[in-house]
Amino acid sequence: MYRTKKYLAPLLSFVCLSMCATLHAQSTTGPVIAGDLADPSIIKVDSVYYATGTSSEWAPYYPVYKSSNLKDWRQTGYVFNKAPEWTVGSFWAPEYYKIGDTYYIYYTARRKSDNQSFIGVATSRYPDHGFTDHGVIIEHGKEAIDAFIYDDNGQRYITFKAYGLENRPIEILGYKLSADGLKTEGEPFTLLKDDNRAGMEGQSILKKDNYYYLFYSAGNCCGGGCTYSVNVARATSFKGPYKYFEGNPILSENDSWKCMGHGTFVAADNHQTYYLHHAYNKKSTVFTGREALLSQLSWQTPSGWPALKTVDISTTTPVDLYDPFDGKKPANYWQWDFRHATPSIQQQKGTLRLSGVVTKENPAGIALTVRPTADNFEMSTTVTNHNKALKGLVIYGDANAAIGIGVEGDSVKVWKTENKQRITIKAAPVPASAIGLKIAMSGGNNCEFFYQTDEATWMPLATGLATGSLAQWDRSPRLGLQYSGNKNENAQFAFFRLHNK
Repeated sequence: MYRTKKYLAPLLSFVCLSMCATLHAQSTTGPVIAGDLADPSIIKVDSVYYATGTSSEWAPYYPVYKSSNLKDWRQTGYVFNKAPEWTVGSFWAPEYYKIGDTYYIYYTARRKSDNQSFIGVATSRYPDHGFTDHGVIIEHGKEAIDAFIYDDNGQRYITFKAYGLENRPIEILGYKLSADGLKTEGEPFTLLKDDNRAGMEGQSILKKDNYYYLFYSAGNCCGGGCTYSVNVARATSFKGPYKYFEGNPILSENDSWKCMGHGTFVAADNHQTYYLHHAYNKKSTVFTGREALLSQLSWQTPSGWPALKTVDISTTTPVDLYDPFDGKKPANYWQWDFRHATPSIQQQKGTLRLSGVVTKENPAGIALTVRPTADNFEMSTTVTNHNKALKGLVIYGDANAAIGIGVEGDSVKVWKTENKQRITIKAAPVPASAIGLKIAMSGGNNCEFFYQTDEATWMPLATGLATGSLAQWDRSPRLGLQYSGNKNENAQFAFFRLHNK
């Protein structure tokens, strides 16, 4: 017998994806969870799977998804609606766990007092909401990230990456974990050391027969120059010493995906074990970010070393989104850049009203966004109110890396932000009436901008704007609605439509 994490689950994009798929170990053609959701952690409770993953600089924090079959996922909530008091940003790599009737999230965040990243812990009676933060559980060196919990014969340990920002080899360290899961005990010990300085993080541990297997990600995780891959080492004792597999890496890339890594294991109802991890789509790369894939675990004979192969998810077209704003409250897939904006969002009778306040360093305004799942799409809306504020559509990477189209007074404008300024690229006069807006993007990351003063004709305003500079190191750009103006005014939208081609 071998042991995996006892409880587990994945993450998805901004809508429930219906993927008519069978879990066969072949090359994958589509993600299990589309859109930018890196560092996934998965648990299984009874016959239900839950997952969460990195949210970086987007609020609410750490989206939670639910599935009964590892293929069809529905977002059901967030770990935090409000950031824990000690944090300031960089919400990375949450680790799902369950002790008794309590759900735990061991998460990485940047500390407000010194801007250093450490590991916190939060608990809830529910898997997808109601988490109470208990503050920092691991503060070690200049950075401690990527928590993973392992239960070794009743003694739980918390493992993590250390020394990534110091002039020394990275190490995977461990502590004993208290019975209540809220404190470390004793001194840290070393599990694995990156003597080759190739990169080492995102560890996940399981046991089979007489060996403990420590899976980890090596190389650069993020961006167009990423080199991520999954490697493994094993030992006869949890604390080591670990011996590296000569056949590393065991998961790197295939025809469709690259830079695979940082995941956790789940024992599924079909008696197979799967590894939920992230990777970049080779076509859309950083624009759609690190998406969630599933790989099947097998064991080689006679060596006993593990193998991972991506699961065949039948070819899928990215799911379209249409939001008519007819619910009692905004849908839970909407997120915003919490560092630069505090939005006010109201939804009633087919209208979404967007307003709020922004920081002085934010020329882009408030961006209420969803994750892109393709780099070939059209998004559109209709602005129904008239005032002096700028209101419209945006592709938002950061406050100083955004492009959009919006109505401002009696003009429709295409704009971009750079060097802490919003620059108008092209403008045209429009009447004081409802104005339709559309952004179309093709696979070359070039955008076209259109507006509409009646229901029949789309008029082009600007073409050829590139989005290549919008993606940030650890996250993809987002698509959505935008408002820039007085907090006492607002933007009013009739719908939001995202059509992927």
